[in-house]
Amino acid sequence: MALDVKLKRKLRRDISISLLLYSLPVVAIYLYFKLNNGIVSESHLTLPSYLEFIKPAFQNIRTWGLSVFMIVLGIIEFAAGMYDDQWTGEERKIDIISFLAPKLLLPPVIAFFSLTALPFLIPNLENTLSWVPFWGGFFLIAVADDLTQYWYHRLHHQVPFLWRFHRTHHSAPYMGMAMASRQNFIYTIFFSQIYLTATLTYLGLGLPALFVTVIKSFITLGAHSSIAWDKPFYKYRILHPIAWVLERLISTPATHHAHHADTSGDGVGYFKGNFGNMFFLWDVIFGTALITRRFPESYGTKTYKQEEWYAQFLWPIFKSKKEGSPLAEGVLALPITPKKSDVEVVSNVYEPLQS
Repeated sequence: MALDVKLKRKLRRDISISLLLYSLPVVAIYLYFKLNNGIVSESHLTLPSYLEFIKPAFQNIRTWGLSVFMIVLGIIEFAAGMYDDQWTGEERKIDIISFLAPKLLLPPVIAFFSLTALPFLIPNLENTLSWVPFWGGFFLIAVADDLTQYWYHRLHHQVPFLWRFHRTHHSAPYMGMAMASRQNFIYTIFFSQIYLTATLTYLGLGLPALFVTVIKSFITLGAHSSIAWDKPFYKYRILHPIAWVLERLISTPATHHAHHADTSGDGVGYFKGNFGNMFFLWDVIFGTALITRRFPESYGTKTYKQEEWYAQFLWPIFKSKKEGSPLAEGVLALPITPKKSDVEVVSNVYEPLQS
């Protein structure tokens, strides 16, 4: 009973903090116009002059540049032998399918939502936020997009039924560029952050959304990559102040690799936290952060059975035929009573099926 009270109190606290965080950009935009006597000096439809020169680069990166960057990054990782010959069989199939399928299947879904569903759900509101300055739109989308994804991600670790939709992302025994898009397609389709960003774009925040998407893509790719670009910041003392800020602000290889570890018993792995995607700051605020500046010895999940690619990609539409797999027919995910220490540290309602 005491645990239930603590969990409810923690949940109320986290929800209250989230509502405050969501409101910050709105309050900032309101104060901006209040101080300027309601005069609209610039619109987000045009970039500030000091950013105009990089607009073509961001547009190209969003259309084809990110795919090229991911392929090049993957080639570098393979050339450096960073997958340790583990990219075989079902691993190769699920990574390639997870990389290609969303690029073919998601655009029609998002286009339908943006062009058909939104005009029906919120008619006559297209471009109603076009008066918002670029920095305001950027701040608004960055917070709304990433904080929503933090909660979506966190809930898929803490609720057993939801965990199996996200399990594919944690199943591989390696880290690398391919991990960034390795997801169950149902998890991706119901990704509320996608529709939130599409809605804000429909309301007239398309240009800030473009910049947020590109910047976030680079951060998440860098955090999943097997190239530990953050190590120099920990190695050289002169860079330690930068490292302290960086690792608390955004996801880095060290903090996110810890999230993909196959154990939490070594003091480095932490799949019960470190949920942040672009901003690691959410983990710091909500008490789900672990910063060690070290990397796990191994990755994946203890319950991984190298399930068929179709089971990983489309569970529960297709079930696994592997005996003992959590994705097999008739297997139920039951909540495990959390230890008191776990509740106090990260307030997990359920232990993920990784342990």
